[in-house]
Amino acid sequence: MSNLIEIRWHGRGGQGAKTASLLLADAAFNTGKYIQGFPEYGPERMGAPITAYNRISDEPITIHSNIYEPDYVVVVDDTLLNSVPVTAGLKEEGAIVINTTKSPEYLKEKLNGYKGRIYAIDAKKVSEETLGKYFPNTPMLAAIVKVTGIMDENLFIEDMKSSFKHKFAKKPEVIEGNMKALELALKEVKQIQ
Repeated sequence: MSNLIEIRWHGRGGQGAKTASLLLADAAFNTGKYIQGFPEYGPERMGAPITAYNRISDEPITIHSNIYEPDYVVVVDDTLLNSVPVTAGLKEEGAIVINTTKSPEYLKEKLNGYKGRIYAIDAKKVSEETLGKYFPNTPMLAAIVKVTGIMDENLFIEDMKSSFKHKFAKKPEVIEGNMKALELALKEVKQIQ
């Protein structure tokens, strides 16, 4: 399956990594892709490290396991760089996207010599500016779409608008902020040298 893209998400319980991986799967599905989006369950609780996964392909996906050699990794909480081997198995032709304000030197040191592309976004700033609270999953979702190029950004925005209308049917006041968070994150994610 040469066009298969595998993504591994690292976050903490309550930060929305699982939700973001499922939203990405839905958006990719709506563009005609074959998808998988699933969390790895264990004794997770609020604040504990969690892992979620995506597989996205133009062909049917026949693999049904966790992802051990991802093309992309999303780190929703940069404190995990101290305790979780986020680059384990990460392909050098892929990339890692980190929610952080840390220096490139700090990140390179924490990534154990990873030689692939490294992207950073301050998802806290983006979410606080657009949502008034710290919800890192919405900016991180947009960041991984930008970095992977998995779908057209305009189609992604349109799809997310529909998705949020459904997801937040009982809280329509949060839709506009989430849409602004996505749009800003697409501009804010940057490759570090």
